[in-house]
Amino acid sequence: MSKPFSIAFIVRDPLPPLRADLLALFGAEMPRHGLGSELVGQAGAGPAAPWGAGGMHVVGRFGSRYASLLSPWWDLLGLLRAWRRARPDAIQVRDKIASSLVGRAAAALLGVPFVYWMSFPIVEGYAAQRDDLGRRGKRLARLAHALRAAAARHALYRLVLPGARHVFVQSEAMADWLATKGVERSRMTAVPMGVDTALFDRRQIVPSHDPRLAGRRVVLYLGRVARSRQSDFLLEVAALLRRHEPGVLLVIAGDAPSNDEMAWMRAGIARRGLGQHVLLTGWLPQQAALGYAVRAEVGLSPIPRGVLFDVSSPTKLVEYLALGIPSVANDIPDQARVLADSGGGLCVPMEADVFAAAIRRLLHEPGLAAGCAARGPAWVRANRSYAILGQVVAQAYARILAEGAS
Repeated sequence: MSKPFSIAFIVRDPLPPLRADLLALFGAEMPRHGLGSELVGQAGAGPAAPWGAGGMHVVGRFGSRYASLLSPWWDLLGLLRAWRRARPDAIQVRDKIASSLVGRAAAALLGVPFVYWMSFPIVEGYAAQRDDLGRRGKRLARLAHALRAAAARHALYRLVLPGARHVFVQSEAMADWLATKGVERSRMTAVPMGVDTALFDRRQIVPSHDPRLAGRRVVLYLGRVARSRQSDFLLEVAALLRRHEPGVLLVIAGDAPSNDEMAWMRAGIARRGLGQHVLLTGWLPQQAALGYAVRAEVGLSPIPRGVLFDVSSPTKLVEYLALGIPSVANDIPDQARVLADSGGGLCVPMEADVFAAAIRRLLHEPGLAAGCAARGPAWVRANRSYAILGQVVAQAYARILAEGAS
């Protein structure tokens, strides 16, 4: 890009941003390519902080009980504030359907491209909530979610995506899936999850000194615990491993979205008698979590199959590879592709006995494990570092803005 450009960027996540991809891609990498951003969204619980890549326009609160109704209006006000600060060269919205209608209208008024960033199939998420409420017999709540899903489906697939100059998606699988819904493949760019390779440099991480790890064969799950992710699958795997590996310790380094879900996971550990074989840490600062990670012999990434997750791009597998941890992951498309291309681990179906067998292979075949560990970091640097992904986004935006000027 020959001159600095700026995009007005409406985000779904609370501000100031905490997501690594937003911070790395738009906070650090895009300015290197001459692209600044004016973030628009609602305030989170964190303290206010400047946005070095441009400006930040916070209207409303993320945790408000009225946020779902008011956020499009809040985002409109935020767009007006961003407009007063710097006329945008494009307007981009991430994962907010109603606000996308606002963004599309504003882009048309200004004569600039409208771009949609889809990191999750929101409509299908609403439909899953509707179905879950139906199974639990909550008829009124199910009806409300059914209406929400229907309205969101019409807005996204009939108005937002057809009106977008370009659509950034989470994975090649998501692009293929949207193509079946009529979105031209030429209008989509896949930007999978990546890692900050400096942060995930194993040589810079201090291993955990937790005495509970001493003398154990540590396998690791790094990420959130949730019923929707079928996290109790990990406990089934641990129970199978215990039969043949009495020294195994599964470390689950992560929190749950609610106290109820964390209690559900702890109850599952107790019910299976796995208290000596599963360590559920709860939330940890990132450096502390990475300290546990580098003590692990194997990293695990089981992701349930289905429309919600088949189009995802899980971060944890790429993080394991960056750290040189041999990995076992199941066969959602992005993970299957990463392991086939990198050679950093084993890809198997999400079946407890098959998963446990793959883990045991890595524990008992040192040559196989060492080869996987050695291949991971170099592949990540070449394919999934945020510097590489930043180039992909910058090149796509160069085309978008050139088309907008023509």
